[in-house]
Amino acid sequence: MTDWRSIVGIIAWILIGLIAGAIAKALMPGKDPGGLIITMLIGIAGGLLGGFLGKVVFGVDSVDGFFEISTWVAAIVGSVILLALYRLVTGNRHSHRHA
Repeated sequence: MTDWRSIVGIIAWILIGLIAGAIAKALMPGKDPGGLIITMLIGIAGGLLGGFLGKVVFGVDSVDGFFEISTWVAAIVGSVILLALYRLVTGNRHSHRHA
């Protein structure tokens, strides 16, 4: 049987990912080939990356809870990093024009 707290945790990460990904796109305006799903995935992965970097670089647990500022800062910073990497990888494919 699945624990309801783990389900709520997954839903919270999806919400954090969606919002953090949207904030990252707002901080880094530009045309991206991704839509809502890509934004959410970048945000979720960005939250995990931000939490990992916070632990490794600063020695703190950056992902404390949904309403903790450290969770949101970690998710947004990680999302910005991943969005920049995503643009580097996908931007070259979309920017070439053949005459």
